[in-house]
Amino acid sequence: MRYSRCRQLFGEENFARLQQARILILGVGGVGSYALDCLYRTGITQITIVDHDTYEITNQNRQIGSEALGASKVHTLAERYPGITPIEAQMDMAWVERFDFTPYDLILDAADTTRVKIELAKKHYKKLIMSLGSAKRTDPTQIQTASIWKSQGDALARKIRNELKRARFDRNFTVVFSPETVKGDNKGSFVGVTGAFGLTLCSTAVDQLLKR
Repeated sequence: MRYSRCRQLFGEENFARLQQARILILGVGGVGSYALDCLYRTGITQITIVDHDTYEITNQNRQIGSEALGASKVHTLAERYPGITPIEAQMDMAWVERFDFTPYDLILDAADTTRVKIELAKKHYKKLIMSLGSAKRTDPTQIQTASIWKSQGDALARKIRNELKRARFDRNFTVVFSPETVKGDNKGSFVGVTGAFGLTLCSTAVDQLLKR
């Protein structure tokens, strides 16, 4: 049976709860695609994914599905993971304003746009798990989860905290981050870290679902 090992680990009642969960993943690149794979293999298949990009050859060092050069990321992944819902959309401020987030138990934010991440936090912090910077790092053992206010050593986290403070926002939400010193000023990335960020998003989501 496909999920027999998951059933043994979590127990029948908890596994049934996981299968009922509805998850939204924003961004299915180097982090989000691994979060998707992890959730799906765990038996969580009521998943909606949102992205507007197509695969480029530079994605092939870190993104699941990136063999399909030129193809839509969300539609390629929907073929790979039957039953998930693909939404091909540009995630900007207007999209966040009009999209209905209410059906989802958790939102996994692996999007790239800082303003969108901040707006998501303001509106949907209660069910948000946010991925912070994973590029230019090589050590997955430094990945941590914490409240946004307790994250450290990450420039993106610092910027988000500052913007939230300006908006007088003081609520908690969970972030996945690494305090590892970044290497260089470029777009370098390593799947050992970006993939581990995605797996950490997944495990954090599972933990939160089972605690509810």
